[in-house]
Amino acid sequence: MSPQASTFAPFRHTAFRALWTATLISNFGGLVQAVSAAWLMTQLTTNATLIALVQASNTLPIMLFALISGALADIFDRRQIMMAAIAFMGLMSAILAFVAWTGAITPWTLLAFTFLIGLGQALYNPPWQASMGDLVPREDLPQAVTLNSVGFNLMRSVGPAAGGLIVAAWGAAVGFMVNAFSYIPLLIAMSRWRPDYPQRTIAREPFVSAVGAGLRYVALSPNLVRVLTRSTAFGLSAAALMALLPLVAKSHPEGGSFLFGVLLGCFGAGAIIGALTNTRIRARMNNEWVVRFSTAIFAASAILVGVTDSVWAHALAMFPAGLAWVLTLSLFNVTVQLSTPRWVVARALALYQTVTFGGMAAGAWLWGAVAEASGVDEALIGAGIGLLITCLIGLALPMPDFSQSDLTPANRFREPELGLDLRGRSGPIMIMVDYHIAPKDTKEFLSLMVKRRDSRRRDGARSWVLLRDLEKPDHWTESYHIATWDDYIRHNSRRTVSDTVVTEALTQLHQDEGYPPVHRLIERHDAASHADVPLRGKIDLP
Repeated sequence: MSPQASTFAPFRHTAFRALWTATLISNFGGLVQAVSAAWLMTQLTTNATLIALVQASNTLPIMLFALISGALADIFDRRQIMMAAIAFMGLMSAILAFVAWTGAITPWTLLAFTFLIGLGQALYNPPWQASMGDLVPREDLPQAVTLNSVGFNLMRSVGPAAGGLIVAAWGAAVGFMVNAFSYIPLLIAMSRWRPDYPQRTIAREPFVSAVGAGLRYVALSPNLVRVLTRSTAFGLSAAALMALLPLVAKSHPEGGSFLFGVLLGCFGAGAIIGALTNTRIRARMNNEWVVRFSTAIFAASAILVGVTDSVWAHALAMFPAGLAWVLTLSLFNVTVQLSTPRWVVARALALYQTVTFGGMAAGAWLWGAVAEASGVDEALIGAGIGLLITCLIGLALPMPDFSQSDLTPANRFREPELGLDLRGRSGPIMIMVDYHIAPKDTKEFLSLMVKRRDSRRRDGARSWVLLRDLEKPDHWTESYHIATWDDYIRHNSRRTVSDTVVTEALTQLHQDEGYPPVHRLIERHDAASHADVPLRGKIDLP
């Protein structure tokens, strides 16, 4: 992947163009919805915590349900899941508009509907982010993520101001209805898209198992753990500025829904600049310095908003805040996508969104409580200091650079012909691989086996061990367990091109001709004859 690749390269792909354009309209409606909800809450209550919870109620569902959505997206048709989520969000927005129009809205009703719309977003986000790899080739993936940010923030530069005008002229109910109608073009574009998903050759992974596989893969991937830790820390303090912005706008004598929209528009304009320049910035800095640089900028913006009462200073501070927001979050997103194979990418992105938006939801509540107790300015200054402290995390957990590993499926595995009549759920299965290694190659062999162990465990192996023959020290055996035969087939289908590099290197060290022999065994914990598995083609008589 070249860092100098054109930001607009993904527009060469027709499906990406169509969905990007429809998403632009949906983003406009979503931002009008956000302004309408945030400003309506200031009219319903003066409680700073409840006002900040509008932001939290929109991000909390992503923290709670994104992993479920990610697992579903990796198991089932992503397009169908996204269409269901779009229809649900449109319906909830329409009902909210009706409730607001009738005057029956209360602070808790507003939070409940905001939560439900956020729930739809939680169902939509992981499959949509994972679909970038279905819409564009790998070399265009960072640019596709960037253009997503450009589209959202292009609307953020005009949507909030338009939302403020709509609320001022016609009320929040009209803003909610605008959002409901904005989903229609996206639903149409999604229904016309025909993604070329790989044909399924094995049984679908059970849902609970899929969730566990996603958690296991991320937990055993040091690069992903670093990204998730840094994104959580960033979201926890960065959420303060967006959550408390309605109160900042309301604090001005000339404040109102329009000023709130203008401040959000300044944030969006800065974000567009950040999205359009991040390719150049990444070319001049490594990923760690990009995160430190952008986090420090966002911290300075939050502190500036906290220490000054000037409308112009507040508007000016929102530009670099938007730039820093996009630089940081798009870098986190791209790093996750490029560090994860396709079979688990939706779950990895879901976990990333879970911890990031979880941090934002917790941050919105935390800094809202601080604002209620000590004041909005103090909360913003405290959040800015918190962001500066998070820069120090990079000393212990620096951001990884983009993975150069080829994570496309190797597609080399062929299911062996078995002598026993196994079913997909038969197991447990024990795998043993024998190696004959010359003493002089032992050090290199052990180094390769560390990589082999890590990839086996990420792909579902359990109880992995490496055995050495006491009588023939140049003979080694790799052993691990898989729960069922279906899981074993699934385990091997997850092997990537990068994994095969390790396999070939081990084969070169193996002293005997051909590949190291593999033994596939089914465990028995009962010696009774009736507990045996029948030979293939034969039937045990009672």
